[in-house]
Amino acid sequence: MRKRPFFAARIEKYLNRQIGVALRRFGWRDTVVGYTGYGSQERLRVLGRVILAPRGGVVATTREEAWGARRGWRNFISIPSVNRPVQVSVGGRVTKAITDRNGYVDIAVSGHHLAPGWHQVNISTGDGEPTQSPVLVISQHQRFGIISDIDDTIITSFLPRLMIAAYNSFILQESARVPIAGMSGMYSTILRKNPGAPLIYLSTGAWSTKPFLERFIGRHGYPSGPMLLTDWGPTHTGWFRSGPDHKRAALRALARDFPQIQWLLIGDDGQHDPGIYAEFARRFPQNVAGIAIRQLPSVEQVLAHGTPGELAVFSAQTPTQIREVRAPDGHQLLPLVLEMLEQRHGGDNS
Repeated sequence: MRKRPFFAARIEKYLNRQIGVALRRFGWRDTVVGYTGYGSQERLRVLGRVILAPRGGVVATTREEAWGARRGWRNFISIPSVNRPVQVSVGGRVTKAITDRNGYVDIAVSGHHLAPGWHQVNISTGDGEPTQSPVLVISQHQRFGIISDIDDTIITSFLPRLMIAAYNSFILQESARVPIAGMSGMYSTILRKNPGAPLIYLSTGAWSTKPFLERFIGRHGYPSGPMLLTDWGPTHTGWFRSGPDHKRAALRALARDFPQIQWLLIGDDGQHDPGIYAEFARRFPQNVAGIAIRQLPSVEQVLAHGTPGELAVFSAQTPTQIREVRAPDGHQLLPLVLEMLEQRHGGDNS
């Protein structure tokens, strides 16, 4: 096991720290950006980031909204606040943590005593007003939920072709991005049939794109839900974070935190989703209600990985006890998914 972080990660931390020290001399201060958290009735997962902003600029409570309103490439330009103390206040209970080298915090809060549903928690650094961050508490009685990919599942991105992906992420605003036909309606229909079921978006996209993605989701009628994104750049072990490993780890955590929930896994066949979902279904069959895959047309397949069909290496067969359905869009997927869910446990899909 590597004892010291990869040298690029150490350099990144050093530079972020030195830039932060210099900016604080000019009056910049900590600003908390709250991400949407989630949890059970026993434990919450509170997510956020602390960045530096000019004193007298945008206040913490509106920082994320103002940051997200900027054109795509500006979302990636921020100065993290490294190793800063952070505290989360939930109903009078305070939990403390420290930001990492990129300013991120991932805090577990136990004994919060919040009822199922949406709530606001306070995240603060002691430098300015606390930021309110939304959290979704999932009922211990809930037995069904949705986990959805984002790129090429609800929004056309043509990943991972670098130039097109960069143009989509850094230049375009959400008003210029194209939703996948019928997917928002499919999600809304499934959730209406399963009141209280959570929808969690799981993507290899960067946290910096979250404001854009939330505006896109709202604009095109997708149900809201927590997002599990990742951080681009050096890790403890190499130059870049592994997107598939990020998804695998997130799925395992959801199976651990919600052992009673069976998840409908929704993704696309342009990258790794079929293989990752099949792998998860083999390991945690009790946590999978079914798999729904959006099939990319030949043009998007070529743009995604250079071939007109799905890559065989990511086409692992789904276990026979877990059903999988495929179709080009949400309109055609919906009846297949509803039939699949109706057959689950003899028609009990609540």
